[in-house]
Amino acid sequence: MRRRRDAELVYHTRTGSLSRPGLTRFAERLRQKVARGRGFCCLMTTDSELRRLNRQFRGKDAATDVLSFPSGNDDSLGEIAISMERARMQARTHGHRVQSELEILMLHGVLHLMGMDHERDSGEMAASELRWRQRLALPCGLIERTRRERP
Repeated sequence: MRRRRDAELVYHTRTGSLSRPGLTRFAERLRQKVARGRGFCCLMTTDSELRRLNRQFRGKDAATDVLSFPSGNDDSLGEIAISMERARMQARTHGHRVQSELEILMLHGVLHLMGMDHERDSGEMAASELRWRQRLALPCGLIERTRRERP
């Protein structure tokens, strides 16, 4: 198995005018700062691929914006899969650039790879995501949005 000590981005869909080098630089910042030097792979793909992965690994037959797959070893944190279609839609909905939405999704995914789980913890992941979003100058994150949308 290949050692993954870098932040690798893999594209299985078109990115349009997005800055691939900019996303790579951001992923590297996440690796250095948030992931404490541990590498990860991020797949940018389609809604249908995220739906298939969600069904296969979580038993949920629905598309989603980001999935995380921790590696369980010290060589790599694991892998993240992001739906470009969802990222574009969510960027429009929340009034920011698609690039920013992808960065938000990558941060969220890396925090999951590091063992955090906002569905089970007592707010630790939400607090961590907020801190990192502020440090990285990112707009409103996933956990914060979900809390705002609930009655």
